[in-house]
Amino acid sequence: MIQTPYLLFLGDAPDQLAAKVAQGIRDWRPDNAIGQFRMDGCGADVKLPDMDLTAAKEAGAKTLVVGVANRGGVISQEWKKVLVMALEEGFDLASGLHNLLRDEADLVAVAEATGRKLHDVRVPDVKYPIANGVKRSGKRCLAVGTDCSVGKMYTSLAVDAEMKKRGMKSSFRATGQTGILITGNGVPLDAVIADFMAGSVEWLTPDNDEDHWDHIEGQGSLFHVSYSGVTMALIHGGQPDALILAHEPTRAHMRGLPGYDLPSLEALRDMALPLAKVANPACQVVGISVNTSGMGEDEALSYLEATEKRMGLPAVDPFRQGAGRLVDALDAI
Repeated sequence: MIQTPYLLFLGDAPDQLAAKVAQGIRDWRPDNAIGQFRMDGCGADVKLPDMDLTAAKEAGAKTLVVGVANRGGVISQEWKKVLVMALEEGFDLASGLHNLLRDEADLVAVAEATGRKLHDVRVPDVKYPIANGVKRSGKRCLAVGTDCSVGKMYTSLAVDAEMKKRGMKSSFRATGQTGILITGNGVPLDAVIADFMAGSVEWLTPDNDEDHWDHIEGQGSLFHVSYSGVTMALIHGGQPDALILAHEPTRAHMRGLPGYDLPSLEALRDMALPLAKVANPACQVVGISVNTSGMGEDEALSYLEATEKRMGLPAVDPFRQGAGRLVDALDAI
């Protein structure tokens, strides 16, 4: 188990999106987050007290969590200096990067010398099966996005929280490092060998009560040439009964791909739904989740109203407004 509370390491994250792991923990498990550590030039801020290692230790923090999701998931040498100091100060380290803490000989040596633990959450620890496509009992919802980091996880967490509030049977199923750090379990999907990705999602969402909903954390985008494969595994392995379309409308281009424009919600619907129907012919698109964090209140409400009218589906920002209308749409299936 990863000891809490956390000091969230934002490092030299260039912008807020790069600190999405820290932001997710801050928003969904605030009791676990005691402060943030930012290096010079950091362009992100999750609105926690800025602390150095000594102050955070005195405040009770037990684990330094790498809260940055950079392209390629690498640990820089500048970060390494802070991570070594954290171990020497008595912190455990936790990370969801592809670059594993346990593969860094200097970090391993310091951890062994100080008696501290290294937690790599992006390491599969189960021998997953190959997907068989057999229909499972229970219900499943998957958020699919026009791009990466548009709010798919927030959508699933918000819908799960609303269902639990109503006394409905519901589970959030984490498939990425942020979701795993928030909930404590899940499948690190993009670290699973490709042939077993869809099978790992089947494993994650087994047979359940007929009125139980699994909310599967989305990853990547069918339109993102870097990460579309993981999205396909979720669509076919998850066999969703319902899709929620997720979108962030203020972006100039796909994240990390300046030569690619964002697709429309119509294009996302028309691509994702036929693919979902391969594994579950009864799948439906039930609603739209819009990340309006980059908009003012009036602009956000106007955009949502126009989107709902155009698409003929409930359109909400579930983090800003609540997920009630999305739950209503799912409950009607």
